Amino acid sequence: MTSRNQTRRAIWSRTIPATIALASLVASTMTGPAPSAAAAISGTGHANPVVTWDLNAQTAIWDVAAQQPNEQVRSFAMVSGAVYDALNAIAGTPYQPYLAAPPSSGTESTDAAVAAAAHGVLAALFPGQQERLRAQYDAALAAIPDGRSKQGGLTIGARAAAAMVTARQDDGAFGDQQWRNGTTPGQWRPTPPLNLSQGAWTGYMRPFLIPRASTFRAPEPPRLTSSAYTRDLNEVKEIGSATSTVRTRDQTEAAIWWHDRRSASWEIKRQLATTQRLDALQTARFFAMTDLIVADSGVACFRQKDVWSYWRPVTAIQLADTDGNPRTAADPGWQPLLVTPPFPEYPSGHACGTGARMSLYRYFFGRDDIAFSGSSVDSGTTRQFTSFSQALNELIGARVWGGVHFRTADVEGAKLGEEVYRYAVRHYFRPQT
Repeated sequence: MTSRNQTRRAIWSRTIPATIALASLVASTMTGPAPSAAAAISGTGHANPVVTWDLNAQTAIWDVAAQQPNEQVRSFAMVSGAVYDALNAIAGTPYQPYLAAPPSSGTESTDAAVAAAAHGVLAALFPGQQERLRAQYDAALAAIPDGRSKQGGLTIGARAAAAMVTARQDDGAFGDQQWRNGTTPGQWRPTPPLNLSQGAWTGYMRPFLIPRASTFRAPEPPRLTSSAYTRDLNEVKEIGSATSTVRTRDQTEAAIWWHDRRSASWEIKRQLATTQRLDALQTARFFAMTDLIVADSGVACFRQKDVWSYWRPVTAIQLADTDGNPRTAADPGWQPLLVTPPFPEYPSGHACGTGARMSLYRYFFGRDDIAFSGSSVDSGTTRQFTSFSQALNELIGARVWGGVHFRTADVEGAKLGEEVYRYAVRHYFRPQT
């Protein structure tokens, strides 16, 4: 692993307390459990190629490239969107294509199409991984019988990948925008221990689905002298500190679990496709809807972060004697349980994404009460959920328990994510009539 990737992984790693060495934080994210082979099996007993290549995408996006959350979502969206367009075309376009439906006779190999679509996007995104990706691709193709069906699937997959790569050229990703910061109370500024400013381009990237990044907006965050702000600050100050005596063991575990940069959401997405016995096309549509909607929730959320440029709890608590609020008290030595992400606080990006994700899951499966679980290497635990709403509610609390967000930012972030989801399902991926 390169030193550059190690540094990037360290940026948002957890710390308990803040004095843990940075090298230990990096080490905690370098290894993880091997994906279960059973996770790639569909309800029919046949290996689901969409699940398999989502695992391959995770390897490229996180394990090797070490992309951070605002970068990961774009990459997953590109892969899933191309795979969906390829399989939807082979099935006769029963659903609206995302970009277009490559010409198809309906006899093409879905396994070949998925491999070509996913590999084509990943190879374009990560040219430094060409050799490894090619070996992975060749191994997948070796398991498919040669013939017209295989060749047709490869052609459709390659066309879907090319369309996606072309569509995302010059989309603003990795631009040079910078966060605004200042010294006035309430204004965001880089936070310890890393004091970095990153990811401002995210709110200016061209969305996948919504018309513009500014289409959905969060209300003004609480004013520093308001009762809502007083309540938010005092809550996170007490329960979110590295040395909190009121935070429970389960809350500590949840905070770390949800903060893991190796997102459990990837595992959960694949798990749901398996437990709900989705076939390849259903899985492709489910993954594309999830990944593109979550990506756009991030774009909308980061644009709002830029609009409000709100300070983080660690700054607000240490400088509470400057906020003009007599009901807050400064604690210059206060530190959060987790390392604070390197961008403004309001609204919560994690809540935006999770709000969009859980809303989409509830819509897609037509119910809320589906059980699922996910594991985290950082916390060393697996958390169980009985419903999508339960998971979202825990996330809203977990960001406060970790000391990186005020509760209002989580609540409003979840609402913004749900608004993005509602727009997307009204306009995309719908059954053709």
